[in-house]
Amino acid sequence: MRRRIFLQLSAAAAGAGILHTVGAARPRVRIKAKVVVVGGGFAGAGCAILMHRLDPAIEVTLVDPDDRYVTCPMSNSVLAGFRGIESISVSRLGLRRAGVNYVRDWVTSIDAQRRRARLAGGAELAYDRLVMAPGIRFLWGSPDGYSRDTSLAMPHAWQAGAQTQILAAQLRRMRDGGVVAISVPTGPMRCPPGPFERASLIAAFLRQAKPRSKVLIFDSNNHFPRQDVFSDAWQSLYPGMIEWIPVVDGGAVVRVAAEDKKILYTSHGAHPVDVANIIPPQAPGIAAVQAGLASDHGWCPINPLTFESLLIAGVHVIGDACIADPMPKAASAANAQARQCALAIAAALDGREPAAPLFESVCYSMLAHRRALSIHGRFQLVDGEIRAVEGSAGPGSEASGSEVSEQEARNAEHWYKGLVAASFGAQ
Repeated sequence: MRRRIFLQLSAAAAGAGILHTVGAARPRVRIKAKVVVVGGGFAGAGCAILMHRLDPAIEVTLVDPDDRYVTCPMSNSVLAGFRGIESISVSRLGLRRAGVNYVRDWVTSIDAQRRRARLAGGAELAYDRLVMAPGIRFLWGSPDGYSRDTSLAMPHAWQAGAQTQILAAQLRRMRDGGVVAISVPTGPMRCPPGPFERASLIAAFLRQAKPRSKVLIFDSNNHFPRQDVFSDAWQSLYPGMIEWIPVVDGGAVVRVAAEDKKILYTSHGAHPVDVANIIPPQAPGIAAVQAGLASDHGWCPINPLTFESLLIAGVHVIGDACIADPMPKAASAANAQARQCALAIAAALDGREPAAPLFESVCYSMLAHRRALSIHGRFQLVDGEIRAVEGSAGPGSEASGSEVSEQEARNAEHWYKGLVAASFGAQ
């Protein structure tokens, strides 16, 4: 499973043209369609690159306000000091090298009748197809007292970059014997195993630098992905250092205070802490909501064969914002959706029906510097719905012993490099 997914990522990179010689002359082609992609993360950038390579006659323009993208995968390793922030930052050079037009701006509105996207700078982009990949937004005010301003004192670090650096700096300033708290929300969220990888790597840092300290995980849920594997690893690697508090034991944080002391309030009382990592509930990026792509449930319903919106024709939604259960809201799943979306749009522009997809997803969680676990999944369409393929979980994650998890750590590094190449192109 690990080898197959890595080879598929490599094939995707080759198919997207990112393994071709940079600077090769491109023949002029007559433009037959224009596709605008909103959002330059793993979903949006990956879709844009592959779309143009599938058919150079498709003019692809990607709109994103950030000229560098900092990846959430591997960002917890930055907190532990195992990587630098620059190692998880990618430029937009790969887009240009792949023939994609990059516009540094953001979309403020969409005219679905005229098929126009208006930018904050005042320009309008005409499109034949629009791909929305806006990622997530945070539902500020949950817990009570948690706001954008509060996040400077109690960082979420759930969008990598400046927040990652704030949390890392707080960990390094914390006293030995201090308490780090991680608050996990309920409801759909980006990277469900992420908080528990974070607890592991924060503990790895503390074990070396501040060994009398502790990590508390306040969880608004009663279970989490691969709980048995994480728990066994914590007992082995960090005995007595990590404590998980489920909702039944008062794990749901309902209010925070950050004025004088950092205090988390649950149904079981007040909990003063030294560092508070508050991960708020999440919803689709605001661009999708303003465009009318979100349902009453908050997320964006799509046709899983094409990822075209069920609410607005000619607009596709991929990545964290769309409803693609049981696929996780994770980078590898977003890239798989991007690929199917690009194939479907290219087929539609040629008057063809797209082939039925078989999605593959793999997520790695680092447990220590050279130890990791993985979560694999395969998904297919059954009666118009995405369903997990029975028995698709990959081997190795449940096994114990340093040899297996050290190999998983090596797999994680290869996976990350392949996924970044397939999604963002040659840097």
